[in-house]
Amino acid sequence: MTLCSDRWIREMAMKTKMIEPFADQQVREANGQRLVSFGLSSYGYDLRVADEFKVFTNVHNTIVDPKNFQDNAFITIRGEFCLIPPNSFALARSVEYFRIPRDVLTLCIGKSTYARCGIIVNVTPFEPEWEGFVTLEISNTTPLPAKIYAGEGLAQVLFFLAHEPCEVSYADRKGKYMKQLEITYPTI
Repeated sequence: MTLCSDRWIREMAMKTKMIEPFADQQVREANGQRLVSFGLSSYGYDLRVADEFKVFTNVHNTIVDPKNFQDNAFITIRGEFCLIPPNSFALARSVEYFRIPRDVLTLCIGKSTYARCGIIVNVTPFEPEWEGFVTLEISNTTPLPAKIYAGEGLAQVLFFLAHEPCEVSYADRKGKYMKQLEITYPTI
């Protein structure tokens, strides 16, 4: 596998709509305000978080079970930012819609700006021929509330080009998270 450059990412975004909307450069400021950067970087793309968040709550004394997930484990928050309680967790989604080529695998990692604040972003790889909005998992590891800014960068996607296309893609397997349009809960 080969790590893809900004030139390759730009060409694929323009030619195949691999990322929509696509910011052709790092955006660090808008309307005179500093932002957590997003957009094309040297060897990746910094995706933005949308303005809807699902924050864990213990109001209903629910158990988190991936085989029997209860949506009342979360409260929905919409807005320009989200406060994640201390030692808690939230789900969100990307602003960008991704279409991954058959010969590409991505890894998505948290941005250092948030990591240095104790905020960990965990996203699984985007497999060949997966497409959709990305469901983002955000953990606040600190004993303090953590602020996440909607419409700004949250994670970086690294693209790896395979030497040959895979035999069976995510689309071929009819993956359960294919073409997700909203924050998607775990399913088996």
